Amino acid sequence: MKSTLGLSATSLSLTDQVIRVATGVALLTVSAKVQVPFWPVPMTLQVAALMMIAATYGMRLGTSTMAAYLAAGAAGLPVFAGTPEKGIGLAYMMGTSGGYLAGFLVATVIVGYAADKLPRMALWPAMLAGLAAIYALGLAWLAQFAPDGKLLAWGFTPFIAGDLVKITLAAVVVLGAPAALIAKIRGTASDA
Repeated sequence: MKSTLGLSATSLSLTDQVIRVATGVALLTVSAKVQVPFWPVPMTLQVAALMMIAATYGMRLGTSTMAAYLAAGAAGLPVFAGTPEKGIGLAYMMGTSGGYLAGFLVATVIVGYAADKLPRMALWPAMLAGLAAIYALGLAWLAQFAPDGKLLAWGFTPFIAGDLVKITLAAVVVLGAPAALIAKIRGTASDA
C-alpha cells in the first residue's frame, strides 16, 4: 500500500518493530518526566513526543507504541507524568489524568492515519485534531473531579498555549525531516 509520503508497507522484522515500540515507550516516558519552565504552569514534552512518534511511525506502529506505553503504566511502571508521587497503575489512570491518557491513544490514531494516508502538509492540521481529541476526552473525564466552574481552569487554560507550541514544534521537526529518514524509521521502502 502506497502512502502519500511515497512509502510502502512496513518491512520491519518483529524484532525491529519491538525495538521501535520500546524506544517509543522510553521516549514517551522521558518526555513525561522532563519539565520545561512555561507560563502559567511548567509543561512536559509528552504531547510533542506523542505527535512525533505518531507522525513518524504511522498509525499501526504508532498506535502499538502508545498502547504499550499505556499498558506499562497500567501495570504499575512509573511512566506517566507525576508518577510515582501521584500514584501508579490503574489508580493513576482512573484519576484526573485518565481522559487525557485515553486521548493520547485517539490522537495517535488520528495523526498516524494522516501520516499514512494524507499529504505531508496535512500533518499539522491532523495534530490539531489529535490535540482536540486529547482535550475533549481529558476534559470530559476531568469534569467528574473538577468543582463547578473550574473545569477549564484546571484542565485547559494553563496547558493549551504550551500544547500548541509543542504540536507546532513536532510538525516542523517531522515536516523538516527528509522523507528517506522517515522511511528508515518506519522500515518502509521508497517507491520513488
